[in-house]
Amino acid sequence: MISLENIRKSYRLPQGRFEALSGVDFEVDAGEFVAIVGPSGSGKSTLINMITGIDRPDSGEVHVAGQRLTKLGENRIAKWRGQHVGVIFQFFQLLPTLTVLENVMLPMNYGGTYKNEREARAMRLLDRVNMAGDADKFPSQISGGQQQRAAIARALANDPKILVGDEPTGNLDAASAETIFNLFGELAFQGLTIVIVTHDQTLAARVPRMIHVDSGQIISDNMRAPTFA
Repeated sequence: MISLENIRKSYRLPQGRFEALSGVDFEVDAGEFVAIVGPSGSGKSTLINMITGIDRPDSGEVHVAGQRLTKLGENRIAKWRGQHVGVIFQFFQLLPTLTVLENVMLPMNYGGTYKNEREARAMRLLDRVNMAGDADKFPSQISGGQQQRAAIARALANDPKILVGDEPTGNLDAASAETIFNLFGELAFQGLTIVIVTHDQTLAARVPRMIHVDSGQIISDNMRAPTFA
């Protein structure tokens, strides 16, 4: 499902050139649940940005969901991402002037779902994350954990092949983080390919596969039995 080959990426900073990824090889099979951990500045988020096509490598090849991303223009990558990858962020990024339901429906405007089917599909997704009762509320009226569940529903709006999270529990209290983590586990059990970046190694250690990144390189790649509540 995901294949990165000899990926190098550097950035020019005021203090000089910073190499974020140094010849990384990375593969994820369909249906895997992977947690990426490592210190700040280790290259975790850059690795995620390669998978989503948000950023491009200086060299190497990126293949995701059957598409060679390194040969696509920006518009085609944006369209491809909207159809195949659901992205979840640390700070939810729900639009404050839209209801929870409207936030979940929004990606469907660009994903090919017929207009008369969008509300029903959004309600099914909200029910899937136990948020159907809050569909008519605005983001400011619900908790951070509820906002993140709504953001997961939005990320699933166009039935993506891959779900990607960049610190998706990083702005939550422990109880809410546990709820979100267990929801990821349920989605993975249903066959969705999931890759998350997290600073929480306690949660990451319960994921079937944990990859440790440091100084722009993968330094360990461990498989284990998952432990979800």
